[in-house]
Formats: sequence, structure tokens, C-alpha cells
Amino acid sequence: MAETKARASKGLGIGSVLLGLVLLAIGLFFVIGGGKLASLGGSWYFLIAGIVTVLSAIQFFRRKSSAVVLFILMFVGTLIWALAETGLDFWGLVSRLMVPAGMMLLAFIIWPALRKREGKAPLAKISYVLSAVIAVGMLATIVQMFQPHPVVAFDGKELPLVPVDKAKEQKNWDNYGNTPGGSRFVALDQITRDNVRDLKVAWTFHTGDTPESPTGNGAEDQQTPLQVGNTLYLCTPHNNVIAVEADTGKQLWKHEVNAQAEVWNRCRGLAYFDATKPLTQPTQPGSTPVPAPALAANDACQRRLLMNTIDARLIAINADNGELCQNFGDNGVVNLKAGLGDAQDPKYQLTSAPTLAGTTVVVGGRVADNVQTDMPGGVLRGFDVITGAMRWAFDPGNPDPNAKLQPGQSFARSTPNSWAPMSYDPAMNTVFLPMGSSSVDLWGANRTPLDHKYGASILALDATTGKEKWVYQTVHNDLWDFDLPMQPSLVDFPMKDGTTKPAVVIGGKTGMIFVLDRATGKPLTKVEELPMPQGQIPNEQYTKTQPHSTEMPQIGNQTLKESDMWGATPFDQLVCRIAFKSMRYDGLFTVPGTDKSLSFPGSLGGMNWGGISFDPTHQYMFVNDMRLGLWVQMIPANTDAISRGSNGGEAINTGMGAVPLKGTPYAVNKNRFMSPLGIPCQEPPFGTLSAIDMKARKIVWQVPLGTVQDTGPFGIKMHVQMPIGMPSLGGTMATQGGLVFIAGTQDYYLRAFDSSTGKEVWKARLPVGSQGGPMSYVSPKNGKQYILISAGGARQSPDRGDYVIAYALP
Repeated sequence: MAETKARASKGLGIGSVLLGLVLLAIGLFFVIGGGKLASLGGSWYFLIAGIVTVLSAIQFFRRKSSAVVLFILMFVGTLIWALAETGLDFWGLVSRLMVPAGMMLLAFIIWPALRKREGKAPLAKISYVLSAVIAVGMLATIVQMFQPHPVVAFDGKELPLVPVDKAKEQKNWDNYGNTPGGSRFVALDQITRDNVRDLKVAWTFHTGDTPESPTGNGAEDQQTPLQVGNTLYLCTPHNNVIAVEADTGKQLWKHEVNAQAEVWNRCRGLAYFDATKPLTQPTQPGSTPVPAPALAANDACQRRLLMNTIDARLIAINADNGELCQNFGDNGVVNLKAGLGDAQDPKYQLTSAPTLAGTTVVVGGRVADNVQTDMPGGVLRGFDVITGAMRWAFDPGNPDPNAKLQPGQSFARSTPNSWAPMSYDPAMNTVFLPMGSSSVDLWGANRTPLDHKYGASILALDATTGKEKWVYQTVHNDLWDFDLPMQPSLVDFPMKDGTTKPAVVIGGKTGMIFVLDRATGKPLTKVEELPMPQGQIPNEQYTKTQPHSTEMPQIGNQTLKESDMWGATPFDQLVCRIAFKSMRYDGLFTVPGTDKSLSFPGSLGGMNWGGISFDPTHQYMFVNDMRLGLWVQMIPANTDAISRGSNGGEAINTGMGAVPLKGTPYAVNKNRFMSPLGIPCQEPPFGTLSAIDMKARKIVWQVPLGTVQDTGPFGIKMHVQMPIGMPSLGGTMATQGGLVFIAGTQDYYLRAFDSSTGKEVWKARLPVGSQGGPMSYVSPKNGKQYILISAGGARQSPDRGDYVIAYALP
């Protein structure tokens, strides 16, 4: 008996010391970090909790039952604080309570033995019941971690499935966004929310071009293929073009370009033109006619594909055999660096599809960010679809933007550019362009009135002449890289009087959605100019207000508070809180300065190039977003004396250190606002999928998009399908069958959601991640509807591939 007591006493001593050591480490971390946080004006919770935890640890070392009493006080205080800060928000409570709950469970288990040692009633039953309650609570929480927690829960009636109108049934997906206006809506109903669970892989094709580059900076597969009849047209990250059969995936032909660039190796899509089809002329009064195509007698390129390349060429390819269209430009190629001056790689390139506007091919161009003040200009150009001759140029840095270049002249340097996909309205013969800012993105002291006019704007141009129709700005003097990153969506917008009006709808990195009258560019929903914080950079042209689209929902751009800071544990949450309180932050339009400032959702989010899909049947709009804050610091420096600089790739946002902004008095230091575990510092979700009722102007449902299965702390895959909601690149596709398809997530899935409720109704595991846009079509050969996705790898994953996968019902 004595020996048993001795062993029990020894076991109790070891258990008390071990638990005491753990609590001492936790307590000291909280005391040191909590003291720092309190000194910055932050929450006192961590300091107080740390002190109590240290006292509890000391009592555990002494094997005193008061250790548990002290920890009960700390745990109850933590529970009250957590509920006060975050309410019943699931992920907020997980971060604050799971670790303390685990410690409380262990303390309750050891409590009866400590009390018995002191000659007190052991209270074993109470201790073990409370232990069991905490264990059940933790187990239930773990189960709930694998359930989606909608940001906006659906609480209405399910919308009916409406059969497709045969007169409006989709025949081809022959534009980047399906229609010239970028609807990304599939007027087909063979695959519906009721049978989508039966979708299976129909065929898989390998392009032979895995998105890798020697520099490893920005090689990605982001394509949305085209479909015409029973042929699919694909493009690869190095601008190879492939035709395959739509029903089998069998290769028909391949045209190898193998374009090379230092950064941003990618092709988002192609344009298609068929000279044998009747020409569509505009119907709106006052519109300029579309010039008729004039093919030479020997021109075999009746049907052609147009592609922009990463090395700045416009290429025309015979859609029937893959050969270059010899009568287009110089044997099928137009040099897009002509007239730009110094535009060597990687300063200027093209990654988005050209836009077919009648018989004019409209191209913009990507000017590398954050490199130097002297950069190629953002001139916009229109080329004859048959000959490749330039019909017009719109130079946003010239008072006469349509003036013809004289010999030896170049287009204006460092002007706002348009790198994202564009849209075209055949009824108006008008092309709509999303504009970026002038170089460099984060410093605007040298900007001209024309830079201010066109930066971060929607620009409407006559497709035949290139003349300006209107321009509408979404961000004044953009100092955040809040360029407009997506294809404008041309929709019939429901007005409050029951009518519809032709509109341009676009989402921005700011998380705001603007709805503009297609004819005038005037907002159709309320936009307010709200006062903005000012900065301290000398000669910077700070604006006193910024436009806020207040009648439409704003997504993922809330003004963060300290209580929004998050971590997988309280420890990284505390580090994030200290980082947050150490930075200057004034909300969405926090201007950069020589101190460290926070930009949220940052230049990587909220909405990006994937674009919007629009269901005209129910007038619902679907959009995905990402929430990845960046911290920014402008560092005074003689940048002209520094040889090393940014090459304009994504790496500048991932902690390169101070990068010179050549031609300015500053270098910039930028990095993602992440915890020590590599997790975004603000509370999840980090990416969502939202449905917006355009009639009511409100979010109907918003769900977290993506799991941590193929990512995790320190880049280690967690291999668990925990739907926390992750950043996504790549857009949505809505269908007449009541579905929204999307890939683009950090995990390797193509998903389908019920467009009415937001419920995930199907998903398919992909061999690697995808940043492509899903598309759908019916093969005229077998009458089957297919869902197709290109998968070359997710943004943050080293796994790469060259897959194109088609799904169909059995």
C-alpha cells in the first residue's frame, strides 16, 4: 500500500511539474507579448491572463490545488473575453478557446489528486464531469471545423429551375468570357443541381506545357479555352495553341510558339473570328459602323484565332489547321512593342486574351509594377482582324489620345495601362476597358492630369475609331495598386422601377462593385465621395475623398479592428495583434508612408482577374474574392544609385526586402500580413464565394471557398478538408441548371454550388490545383454537355501539371 501511495505521489509530482512547465511557458509568452500589446494601446487580456497563468504554474510546481482554482479563474475570464470580442463567431472562438480548454481539461484531471494530497475532499465527480464536458466540447468543435460556416447564411426560398429557352440556347463558347460582354453564363440545362452528383471524368488531355519558368516567378496556367462546334482551342503558359476534339479530347493540331519571358508566363485566353459569318452591325443610334472584313483572294484563314503573347506579339492562327495567317501583319505576327520605346522583357508583356470588337482586335498590355518611373506606356490599340494593320491607337498620356505617331516618336511613357480582359457591346460597337495606374504604382508625385483622369478607371472606346466615349474612375490617385483587374460584365441591370438598363458591372481589388450606365458611364447605384486620410510623403497628390459604391454590397473590405486578428492558436494571434497595433492603419485607403502601414484587402484582393458570372434568369451575380492584407513601407533612398530592383513579378509582395522604385526618392518594402505560421493575420475566411441579388442589391449567400487540404503552416500540406475559406485566383461560371462552378482555390478541386442556396453539391479532385476559368459546352457530335477545366497548379503550391479535364454525365 505504501509503495502504491509513493508511486501515486511521484506520478502526481511529475504530472504537476510537467503541466506547470507548460503553463509557465504559456504565461511568460502572454506576459511578455501582452505587455508589449498593452503598451501599444491594445487589449490587456493577454497580460492579465499571463500573470494568472504564471501564478497557476507556480502553484502546480508546489502541488497546490489552488493552481487549478487560479486556472479556472483564467479560463472563465478567457471565455467572457472571447464572447465579448467575437460573439458566437466560430473561428474566432476556436482561436481563443481551444488551447485554454485543453489546459483546463488537464488541470481538472489532476485536481482531485491535488485536493486529496492536501487532505481536502477530492471533488472527483465534479472534476471528471467538467473534464468530460470540456472534452465533448472540444470534440464537437473539431467536428465543426470540417463544416462550412457561411459568412452570410441563405435564409430564403430555393429558386426554381427554369428550362433553357431554345432560342437562346448556347451554341458555342467562342469568347473569353463566353459572350462578348463576359457573362460567363451557360444557357444549357442538361447538367443541373439535381444530377450534378453524377458527373464523371469524360476525358483528360495533356498540353505538354507545364507552367514552370527558369526564375520560378509567375509561371501559371490561367486559361479559359474556347469552343466552336466540336473543336476546343487551348493556349498554354508559353503561348502554344492546341485544337482538340470537344467530345474526345483527341488532338487535332498544335501550333508551338514557346514564348519566353522572365516573369508572368501565362495565357488567359484567345479570341476567335469567322469571316464566313454575317457581320453584326450596331443597332444603337449614332454608333459607328463595323468595317467589313476584306480577305485577299488567296487567304485561307477564313476562321482564325488571335492570341497575345508574353513576349508582346499579336499572332493570328488558322483555326482549321494551326498554321499562321500569312496575310496578317508580318506573316501572321504583329509586333506589339512598336512605338513603345524601351519595352524589353520584363517591362511590357500581354497575358490576357485580345478582344474581338466587330472586325477590330483590341489589345492593351501589362506594364510591370513597382519597377521605375520610366516605363512603357499603356497605349491601347485596335488592329484590323484580317490584315493586322493598326486602325487606331488610344494614348492616355497624349492630350490628343488618337493622334498618329510621327516618325521617330513613341507613345507617352509610364501611362495607365489595361492588362485585364476587356468587353465588347456589338449593339453600341463599344469596347470597355479596365484601367490600371501609371508607373510607379505606390508613388504619384509625378502624375499628370491625364494620369489622374484614366488611372483605375473604366474606359469606353468606339471599337472602329478608338475615340473616347466616356471614362469613369473608381479610385483617385491610386497609391495601393488598386487597378481594375477584371473583365467588365455587360448586363441588363434591374432598376427599382421594374425596368432593366444596359449596364457595365465591375468589381475591384477594393472589394467594391460599381454599376455604370453603359451609354454614359454614370453610376446606376449610389456612389459617395467619402473623406480620406492624408499622408506625409512630400509632393504627393493626396485626394481628399475616394468614391465608395455604397448601394451595392462591399465584399471582404471591412475596416479591421484588433479583435479581428486571428491565429491557429492564441500565440500567433497575439503576435498578429502586436503587428497590427504596431502599424498605421486607417481603413481601406490607408496611404503608404515611411512608417509601416497596412493595406487590406490589399493589391492581391479582394476581387481579381477571374471576373464575375451573371445569371440573367434570376438576376443573380456570382463573385469570388480573396483577403490577403499587405504591409507597406516607403524607405527614403537614392534609388538611381541602386542597381538591383524589382522585375515586376509577384515576389515583391512576399518579402524581398527594400526594392528600389527607380526615379523616385524611395524604395519600398512590402510583405503579406501573415502570422509566424504563414497564415493571414485576420480572422477567416480568407476567401469566399458570394451570390448577389441584383434586384435587392444584397448578398443572398456567402460561403467560405476552399480548404487547407493542400496547404498549411510553413507550406506543409495539412491533408484535411477543413473549409476555412482560402484565397482564390480564377473566376466563376453560372449555368441554367442552377449551378455555379469554380476551381481557382488553393486545394485541388473543381466545385459546383447550388446557385440558389450556396450549398456545395459536387466536387471533383484534380491532380493539381487550378487557376483556370471553368467553361461548358454541348458537343454537336454526341449531344452531351461537358464541364471543362484546365489545371496547371495553384498559386502557392509547388505541384504543377498540364491537365485539361472534361466532365460529363454517364
